[in-house]
Amino acid sequence: MKSGYHAIYTRYRDNIARGVLKPGDKVPAIRVLAEELKVARKTVETAYAILIGEGYLVSQGARGTRVNPDLNLPASQNAPAEQATGILPESLISQRERAGFLRPGIPALDCFPYKKWLLLAGQATRSMRQEEMLSPPVMGWYPLRQAIARYLNISRGLSCTAEQVLITSGYSGSLRLILDTLASRSDKVVFEDPGYFMGQQLLKRIVPRLHTVPVDRFGMDTDYLLRHHRDARFAIVTPSHQSPLAVTLSLPRKQQLLDWATQNNAWIIEDDYDGEFHYTRKVLPSLKSLDSHDRVIFMGTFSKTVMPSLRMGYVVMPASTVAAFTDCADIVTSGQPVLTQKILTTFLSDGHFFRHLKKMRALYQQRRDWMIAALHEVYGERFFTEQNDGGMHIVAFLTKGSDDRDVARIWQQHQLQVNALSEWYRGSGKRYGLVMGYNNVRSYEEALILLRKPLAETLRLLE
Repeated sequence: MKSGYHAIYTRYRDNIARGVLKPGDKVPAIRVLAEELKVARKTVETAYAILIGEGYLVSQGARGTRVNPDLNLPASQNAPAEQATGILPESLISQRERAGFLRPGIPALDCFPYKKWLLLAGQATRSMRQEEMLSPPVMGWYPLRQAIARYLNISRGLSCTAEQVLITSGYSGSLRLILDTLASRSDKVVFEDPGYFMGQQLLKRIVPRLHTVPVDRFGMDTDYLLRHHRDARFAIVTPSHQSPLAVTLSLPRKQQLLDWATQNNAWIIEDDYDGEFHYTRKVLPSLKSLDSHDRVIFMGTFSKTVMPSLRMGYVVMPASTVAAFTDCADIVTSGQPVLTQKILTTFLSDGHFFRHLKKMRALYQQRRDWMIAALHEVYGERFFTEQNDGGMHIVAFLTKGSDDRDVARIWQQHQLQVNALSEWYRGSGKRYGLVMGYNNVRSYEEALILLRKPLAETLRLLE
């Protein structure tokens, strides 16, 4: 029997899927299992880290590690139809809760500095003062705002103060707060097409006048914006690494967008999606760094740089809007937990965050190369990828046909949680392919194993 981390991971995943291990069941401690299997503790730690990262297990501190009590598996493994409802929004939203490989946007959880984070968590807990146990400040814990401002000024080319940084619960919290503060019901809002799927779903619910602007290999088509939506009040863009096409907004279009906002008294909401992960350049200047008239509202999160469950984001407010944001936040938000903010503050201020990002840039570049090479090895010319400078996912475009939804459903049945690219579009001019993450693929051989799982069914569909 193989004794590597993948064999341990597979055994536990399959036992959980078959119901042998049930939600809430305790699994052996790392030391105990390592001794029983005669393997290194690091091997078991890696297997458990993957299972925890994919939602099969949860670590409960002194209570040990257990099968996730909230794990929701299909009642029958013989009912694949239940895994894909055929309704676009529901199929993609429910996928966020399903375990599996290749899911976009999940950081390399096997390489996170857990011991350092736990050490900082213990220090933050022991240093909590009585006044910090009251309601948290709605704008965020001030030392964290200072740490984020320092980081953004150095790494993202901004020039902002701590007073301009507002701490939120993440992407949705930031976007809602921005629109609650500055937008009226009659304002026209434009969004990229294709654009971040969860952003689309949120905006469709809260923005009555939502329109889209096509994206090509140079980013959002600003000529289209000026021809059709010059009167828009807000433009929401991912200029550093577009979601999902992974292109960068060209410098001429950045300037055109900034000129439009200045001339029309409009706002640009810059979602710094994957802005930290560019491989050929140490720093890719943000759109906000070019904003001489203060028309860009910058927003980011720590979901992809630290961990998704942290649920911590931030907004950099234009100076003229700080008072309006403060008034709105006081009404519609309740602040984020101070303890979590204290841990994150030290993680940033003591240099751990910078070191982690540096390590992840090199790792993700290698894992992306493995994925692209394995995709070509297994599927030949049936898929192709386009060159991009970084990010956390690739788009495997279909060379022929438009069956990406059916292909995605096949792959999802093999626990490969890819997305169909066409489902991210709202208008015409769709492209077809699979959006897949690669951050948690730990070797070229593992990429080959994963991609071969749906090979026969995929080839039958694409032939």
